[in-house]
Order: sequence, then structure tokens, then C-alpha cells
Amino acid sequence: MSDLSADIDKVLISEKEIRRRVGELAAQVQSDFPGRDLVVVGLLTGTLMFLADLVRELDLPLRLDFIGVSSYGDGTESRELVFTKELKLDVAGRDVLLVDDILDTGKTLRAVINKLGEMNPRQVRSCVLLSKKARREYDIIADYVGFEIPNEFVVGYGLDYAEKYRNLPHIGVLKPELYS
Repeated sequence: MSDLSADIDKVLISEKEIRRRVGELAAQVQSDFPGRDLVVVGLLTGTLMFLADLVRELDLPLRLDFIGVSSYGDGTESRELVFTKELKLDVAGRDVLLVDDILDTGKTLRAVINKLGEMNPRQVRSCVLLSKKARREYDIIADYVGFEIPNEFVVGYGLDYAEKYRNLPHIGVLKPELYS
């Protein structure tokens, strides 16, 4: 990790803070869906660490599936959305929890919620680890939010820059000279 850690300007959210907050989010979800058969849909790939930790904390029947959506490529600016993987599970008439790593402009979350809505679920609720309100372009609010963060480029705990830094155990601010 030492090589990757050297690229981090500062740690924004520690591993310990993440663990605590994931437990709190799971408790909220648990209380909102007591004993219900829940379909948890994760957005690939950045949400993987968060999703794994979150579902391990849930003590209720659930099914797990993934949607792949790409919007960044190797840069920091969002581009056209491309769905790279579709759901395998039928969500019609079911409760769906959509899990994403970061709510930034709102473009991705809005598109996926709309796509899920076309599949006639009973309800769709969204859960994001991070929310960056300063960059919001679409009027969308997640039902469950781990942390509100400032408008800084963050990596770690699943979030990447050019497919690197996902394996950092914390959320860190990447040194600007590495992506400017």
C-alpha cells in the first residue's frame, strides 16, 4: 500500500469511520425492511467494497445482483453513460435497495433508478457511501447516505482513478498533480 498511499494528499474518511457508518446504515436499512425479501442491486465496480461490508451487516433475506454502468473512463470528467451489465434477477413486485459508491452529479443514480423503475419493482430505495452535493446537476437525493463530502477528487474503498487506488482501506483525496 505504501506506493498508493504516497499519492494521497490527505485521508478524508478513515477505515474505522467507514466501518462504524456502514454498520449504522445497515441498521437503518434493516429497520426499514424488517424480515422482508430484499433485492440488493450494486453498481459495478466502485461499490464493491461498500456493498460487501453492507450486506454482511444485514440480517434479512436478500438476493444480490449487479448493474454495470460506466461514465468516467480514465479521467475525472463524467461522460456519456454506458450500461455494461444488466440485471439477471426479476425485480417486479419486489423491494429493491440500489447501492452505489458516490452520488456526484446524480446522472448515474437517476439513470439507474429510472431503468429499475421500468422493471416494476414494489419500491426502489438508494444507498450511497458518499454524497458530493457541490457537483449535483440532477435533483436526486439518496435515501441512505454514508458521508457528505466536499468537492474533492476521492479514491479508496472501491473508488478509483484510472482503475487504481480501489484497494485503499480509507477514502483519501488524490493529489491533484496526479490527475490534472
